[in-house]
Amino acid sequence: MSEGDERLSVLSALGERGLLAADGVTTTFGQPAWRGVPVGHEPQALMEAGTLQRRLVECACGTAAMGEGLCAAWVERAFSRLGLGYVSGDAREVYDGFCHLTDTRDLLVGMVCAVARHPYVADGWDHGHVGLYVGDGRVMDCAGGRVRAVPLAPWLSAYGVACEPRWGWLGAISLG
Repeated sequence: MSEGDERLSVLSALGERGLLAADGVTTTFGQPAWRGVPVGHEPQALMEAGTLQRRLVECACGTAAMGEGLCAAWVERAFSRLGLGYVSGDAREVYDGFCHLTDTRDLLVGMVCAVARHPYVADGWDHGHVGLYVGDGRVMDCAGGRVRAVPLAPWLSAYGVACEPRWGWLGAISLG
């Protein structure tokens, strides 16, 4: 799917949920409705990642879904499989404690991408959502009781309807 098609799909979905403002470019929460990746601001590709970063992607691919509302537990379990300890907390705590970057050119393989709140499930407003950036413009997360890989721009746009998505190293442990 092209970025233009992804954009139209996200805007249509937001409109159907009543989350697209009348101007067609912002959400009802005042956030941008589409968060594309500007030219020159591409995040790190998987082939540019270091050994530990690529190992985390392998761990994420081998980590089973944790169940509905357990996105942070899934991220924490994938990360703990690296043997660097266990960081606990919900997505909002991950967002507040470790995610401070907003420019996609600073997004590196293995960083957590998070929002403090989203309107899609009851717990989303209180606990937010978190996933792992796995390179090549994709985010893996555990949503709806399953693990999935989603293109970055639609993930940022869909989950960024109520607050700005941010990223950083889980536990402030740099893998790069």
